[in-house]
Amino acid sequence: MEQVGICGSDVHYWTHGRIGDFIVKAPMVLGHEASAVVSKLGPDVTTLKVGDRVAIEPGVPCRTCHFCKSGRYNLCPDMKFCATPPYHGNLARYYVHAADFCFKLPDHVSFEEGALLEPLSVGVHATNRAGVGLGNTVLVCGAGPIGLVNILTAKAKGASFVCVTDIDETRLNKAKEIGADFVVRVANSDPSKVAEEIETVMGTKPDITIECSGAAKSIQTAIYATRSGGVVVLVGLGQDIVEVPVVNAGVREVDIRGIFRYVNCYPTALAMVASGKVNVKPLITHRFKLEESVKAFEAAKRGEGIKIMIECSRS
Repeated sequence: MEQVGICGSDVHYWTHGRIGDFIVKAPMVLGHEASAVVSKLGPDVTTLKVGDRVAIEPGVPCRTCHFCKSGRYNLCPDMKFCATPPYHGNLARYYVHAADFCFKLPDHVSFEEGALLEPLSVGVHATNRAGVGLGNTVLVCGAGPIGLVNILTAKAKGASFVCVTDIDETRLNKAKEIGADFVVRVANSDPSKVAEEIETVMGTKPDITIECSGAAKSIQTAIYATRSGGVVVLVGLGQDIVEVPVVNAGVREVDIRGIFRYVNCYPTALAMVASGKVNVKPLITHRFKLEESVKAFEAAKRGEGIKIMIECSRS
């Protein structure tokens, strides 16, 4: 293993021992945003060689169920996903993984960039589900790491304008730094009023809204803010049950879509980074060694910075 990024889900497992129905019942290694060097091969591996630099897609499906065969392997009921109980993650010196879910990194793509293909793939999948394309106007709710990769991906896919909301001024500044055209600091507790403010700032209602916070009021804002006939994609995970203005969405034909991780997105994410169309480097704010993992997780728990990376190699 080389570089592993800390995700919010890692911190949640560390502090709460569960996410929804996924419950930690035994000691579990964390980490799923990762890059590595191949050090040994299984007997039937032909696509990789020792010394290859790779990004690791952390979920390995069964490959034989209806979802896998129909191209939606992210919904496989037998998915083995790094750092999701009962499966260990890859925050370690060495890790064994399926060869077909390891993607070779070009020489000019760093291990840190390789690890960031995981959150970037969430952005690729979300924008795929939303149908983001040339000329679309896009609202991203939440300027945390996942909100930021959605900004990068939407812009790379040709969105004409991207507006971002958050309650934190520092995160909004980071959003502007990486390419957001408009930002709205949410100070009003009324979602319909926030939606009006977004429309005023953008000069129009967005075609597509990608909700990345999981906060109930933000989900409500996303529906109110989106133009009639538009799309809201729910990326952020919060409460199990949330009140939403369903009549507003229904009569205006606002489609509400969910996403779960990603599917067939790693090649696209890698191409975006390798070509220079997307620059994920500004997302990295903190770096630690494997021996400093507790310090790294404490910093993540305090909400410091954007993306914290842990170096796993001994070099």
